Formats: sequence, C-alpha cells, structure tokens
Amino acid sequence: MTDNELAAAKVATSTSWKLLLLLVAMNGIAPVSLYILVPALPILVKTFNTDVTSVQLNVSLFMVGLAISQLLTGPLSDKFGRRPVLLGGLMLMTAATVACIFAATLPQLIGARFFQAVGGGTGMVMARAIIRDLYPRERVGGMLSLVIGVMMIAQLLSPLIGGLIETSFGWRAIFYVMAAAAIFATVSIALGLPETRRVVTKTDDSGFFNDVRALAANPVFIGYVLCQMLASAIIFTFAGAGPYIVVNQMGRSTAEYGLWFATSGVAYMLGNFVSVRLSPRLGLDRTIWLGLVLQIAGSIINAIWGVTGLNQQPEWLFGTHMIVMFGNAFAMSNASAGAISIRPQAAGTASGTMGFLQMGFGSLCSQLGAFLGGQFLTPLPLNIAVLTISSVCAAVIYFLVPRSNRFISEDEMLDAEEQESGIL
Repeated sequence: MTDNELAAAKVATSTSWKLLLLLVAMNGIAPVSLYILVPALPILVKTFNTDVTSVQLNVSLFMVGLAISQLLTGPLSDKFGRRPVLLGGLMLMTAATVACIFAATLPQLIGARFFQAVGGGTGMVMARAIIRDLYPRERVGGMLSLVIGVMMIAQLLSPLIGGLIETSFGWRAIFYVMAAAAIFATVSIALGLPETRRVVTKTDDSGFFNDVRALAANPVFIGYVLCQMLASAIIFTFAGAGPYIVVNQMGRSTAEYGLWFATSGVAYMLGNFVSVRLSPRLGLDRTIWLGLVLQIAGSIINAIWGVTGLNQQPEWLFGTHMIVMFGNAFAMSNASAGAISIRPQAAGTASGTMGFLQMGFGSLCSQLGAFLGGQFLTPLPLNIAVLTISSVCAAVIYFLVPRSNRFISEDEMLDAEEQESGIL
C-alpha cells in the first residue's frame, strides 16, 4: 500500500468534523459564491449604468462556467489525481475573485466571475469523487447527504450575508470576503487532505475514452444520471418561476418571497440529514424510490391546489412544495452516489459528466420556470411542469435501474478487494 493510500485509509476511517468541513468547503464554495452576490445585482445596475439583463450575466455565465468546469476537471482528476486538480481550481478561483475586486467595467466583472466559477466548480466534482474514493458504495449516499445538508446551511445564509456586506461596506467587499474564504479553503485542503484517487493497474479497458464508452453504454449509469439531473431540474424550474409568482401573481414583496423560498431550502436540508440515516439502512435504490414517491405525491397535491385555486396563497404553494423538496434530497444525493459507483476508477469522469448535465439542463429549466411564472396568471402551469418532471424522473429509474435491493456494479469486486486490504 502506498503512502497516499495509507493516508486516504486513515481519513476514510474517520468521520471527524475536520473531514466534513473540508468536503463542505470544496463542495459549497462555488454555490455560495453564486448566491452571495445576488442581493447586490440591483446595485450593479446603477454602478455600471446598465440594464438588468446585462447584469444578470453574472449569474447565467457563472452557471455556464460551473458546467464547463465539471465536464473538464472530472476526467483530469481521474488521470492526474484529486489534489492537484482541486488545488489548481481553487487557486484559479482565488485569482479570479481578486480580479472581481478590481473590475472597472461590467464585462471585466462578468469575465472574472466566469473564471471564478470554472475554478470553484472543481470543488463540486472533487467532493463527490473523493467521497467515492474513501467510502464503500452503501455509505456514499449518506456521506453525500451529510455534506449537502451542512452546505445548505451556508447556502441559505449566503444571500443574507451578501446583503449585509453590501449594505455596510459596498459590493466589492463581497469579493474581499470570498477571496479570503478561497485562500483559507485552499490552504486547509492542501494541509489536511491527502490524495485519495485509487491506484488501478493499467488494463486494456482503462483510460479516459474507455471510461467514457463504458459509462455511456451502461443503462444503469444513464438512469442514475438522468434521475439526478431531473431531480435538480425541479429546483431550477421552481426557483425560476418563484419570484414572478409571489411578487406579480400574489402581489407580495420581494422580501416575503425570500422568506417563503427559504422554506424550500430548509426542507431540502432536512431531507439530506434524514437521508444520512436512511440510506445505509435501506440502500441507495430504495432510498431513491422513497424520495421519488414523496416528490410525486407533493407534486400531485400542488397540482390539485392549482386546479382549485388554493395555491394562489404562498402558504399552500410553498408548504406543499416542501414535501417535494424533502423527497428531492433523497433522490438527488443517492442517485449521485449510484452514478459515481458504477465505475469507481472513473468516479471523477462520472461526477463531472453528471455535474455538467445538471448545470446545463438546469439553466434551461430556470428559463422555463421564468416563462411559466411570468407569462401566466396562476401557478398551475408550474405545478404541471414539476409533476411532469417528477414523473419522468421516476420513469427513468423504473426502466433503466434494476429493481433489486442492491445493484452490483461492474467494479464490485474492486471494492471488496480494497475492503479486505484495509483501504476502506
């Protein structure tokens, strides 16, 4: 066993708060960077004397950067290791964040934000891949849920923190805080996280292109990825429509919308914490199905409220949507775990592909949500869209993933051998 493997084995046997914080930091630094600037967007319109659409590119191109980053860095980490790719991405993010501080024009700020996303997106890929490196398949879903649940706390607070910073010190101060956070995360990971990539003996079926072909030809991998992508699409669709429904259709304030929208995040966070307990007991597939049932049940109830007109009140719309988001957490984290467990030596490639599709399709669904919320006078079209996505999400699992208590991947023997050797 190499020194790196011994270090990784030591980390894997621990569920200490230090490991959890490192995983949360690398997984959450990009989403927090996205949401912490949102309260300052109206200020940027005035600062740069431009329109809302142009300023919104700080969000939309950030998501494009996240998608591109995950597609590229996942395979790179399978070849060169998690640490160098992760640290390189975080250093790029730090440099881009500093560039945001000194941006003199809006195009400069948007460009710096794009590279901030490219660097930060590396952490999202590596968090999933590192968890798969360190833990057996039956624990991956629980660990992902734990990391996402803790990250959601920071993500829910980030718009509030961004607003307070902007109000007190100006919008550029947001990037001072993010630069400090990026530097701290980089140093902490450099000192506290060993290389975790599995050392696999070269065979005829190894290598990037063979990994891609093997994953693309595996219907179970496709099923898990599509499930994760569609489950996340529910979040993007609802988030895109929410402001227009609450502010324009219901006549409420933007501040009230923020409070109601936070209920969705709380439900999602609680779902992840419950999934931590359920996933090891029920297994990935049963936990996914439990989440899918909750998603569909909540979607049906909301559609009924839409037909009867009850969800013209936010407490009906968001109260029922909390059921959807609670189940969504089960489906997303465990589908992610299933996808990156199909071919463990290609966990980075699998994670990056999944992240790319999630962000790419999510950006389209966000636009769809904005259309449904802005062009209609009732939330019913949004309710129908969420119900449709939830149903398709269940269909791909039903048709593509074997209905068994425990799916055995093509690399199950590799896991068994490593457990026997003490790596896991």
